[in-house]
Amino acid sequence: MKPLPFVALLAALTFLYFWRTRKAAVAAVGSAALVVLLALSMILLPEPSFRAAERGLILWWEVVLPALLPFFIAAELLMGMGIVHFMGVFMEPLMRPLFNVPGAGSFSFAMGLASGYPLGASLSARLKESGLATKTEAERLMCFCNTSDPLFMTGAVAVGMLKRVDAGIFIIMGHYLSALIVGISLRFWRRKSPPSPPIDSGERGFIVTRAYRAMRNYQRKNPKPFGEILGAAVNKSVMSLLMILGFIVLSSVVFEVLKSVGAIGVLSSVISKVVPEKIIPASLHEALVSGLFEITIGCSTASEAAAPLISKVALVGAIIAWSGLSVHAQVAAVIHGARLSVWPYVASRGFQAVLAGILTYLFMARDRVRWALPAFEPHTITGSLAWFENLGSATGTCLGILAVMGTIPLVFTLIHGAKSAIKRN
Repeated sequence: MKPLPFVALLAALTFLYFWRTRKAAVAAVGSAALVVLLALSMILLPEPSFRAAERGLILWWEVVLPALLPFFIAAELLMGMGIVHFMGVFMEPLMRPLFNVPGAGSFSFAMGLASGYPLGASLSARLKESGLATKTEAERLMCFCNTSDPLFMTGAVAVGMLKRVDAGIFIIMGHYLSALIVGISLRFWRRKSPPSPPIDSGERGFIVTRAYRAMRNYQRKNPKPFGEILGAAVNKSVMSLLMILGFIVLSSVVFEVLKSVGAIGVLSSVISKVVPEKIIPASLHEALVSGLFEITIGCSTASEAAAPLISKVALVGAIIAWSGLSVHAQVAAVIHGARLSVWPYVASRGFQAVLAGILTYLFMARDRVRWALPAFEPHTITGSLAWFENLGSATGTCLGILAVMGTIPLVFTLIHGAKSAIKRN
């Protein structure tokens, strides 16, 4: 048996222990030892390290950059033009009682749903830096606003990996529903901490008018030409994505080194002895370990495993919710400037991973016969029609949710206005 995997695992566990106990001197020595061990592993394994770095660079160039750059720029533009203040006033009656976060958190929630990791966490940190959310509120936000994008779940995973387009709707349902459950649960976390003041404190009138007034007040206090806002948005977005590139390449190399020295196999064997076969089939244990480190590798490994389709899709849903240590490192980097703690995010990811796996399994278990069939080819008419039918219902559901989110603040305002009129009379 190779001793290097056990040395690596021992070093990692030692580092985590000293990190959590916050013994600065010993933690620094442990960190240095871990970095030296990683550097020696890359020197001894140059070819796998180079392939892994190249694979991470290609992933960033072909997937991450075109998928995230437009959303990063759009988010910076919207914040620079005061849209977040408009949403902060308009969505306050919904976000505060439901998630115990300010109305401006709806901006992070909406952009996180559309763009994927790690924009939701980045915008949550920006809200804290801008004074629109407290530290606790920003940590609540990043725990449920930092979600995967629907294009990755339906296109890359359902179509490209699982070859079952109709499985994408169940992955999406499990993922977003579990995120909402996490957000509602976290409203009770540190609930006695003082909340952030409302943006339109002391203002009265119709909620849309107050939201517009808040946006115009921000624009008057920060008068900048559109060209300056656009330049700053592009510059900040590109710098953020370059930082994400570094974490993707580093995590890819670390995973490849651990796989080459046999550490992944050791972890798989440990899981095989701990996790019952009825919960996770043995053929999916390697995919589970891979998903702990990197989301794409874990989903790809699960899709190729010799296991029932319903088990593979449920595990994929859990891996996407967990998001991998690679995304965790990206989140830690983007929230560092705001002095937010990454540990609530890590804990919430574990909770959401379990929820997403269970919910995805339950959604698919309603039709066990269908999921026992072999994967269909993309050109099969029946599967495609079933997918479009599911997609239509999913689109209608999403539009209905958005309509409800927009209507609830108006209803609350009308009720409050009616109560005030009754009291005056």
